[in-house]
Amino acid sequence: QVQLVESGGGLVQAGGSLRLSCAASGRTFSSYAMGWFRQAPGKEREFVAAISWSADFTYYADFVKGRFTISRDNAKNTVYLQMNSLKPEDTAVYLCAAGWAPPYTVLRKESDFGSWGQGTQVTVSS
Repeated sequence: QVQLVESGGGLVQAGGSLRLSCAASGRTFSSYAMGWFRQAPGKEREFVAAISWSADFTYYADFVKGRFTISRDNAKNTVYLQMNSLKPEDTAVYLCAAGWAPPYTVLRKESDFGSWGQGTQVTVSS
């Protein structure tokens, strides 16, 4: 397993942007598919975006398509989530997750991911 630490969260006005980072420890980061989830107060955790370990394939939840972009830099053991056109309903704790998968596979279910970070708070004011 890998250890994951998120950063980059904060308070932003609606329409603004943030870039989240997730730094992973371990030599085999490039063998893990990565994902971002979020959890708002009183709500269940939900899938946001995912990327294959080859970075060739990505997948997004419908509510972030066209606004969020997931990417990764395997040389830096880091995955990113660029969030643009933020809305108040995007307010949540954002968590990074890692799961072993074949090179061109995107994971989307929580149960597919074996390692999780602690999360970073994103608050979008109206």
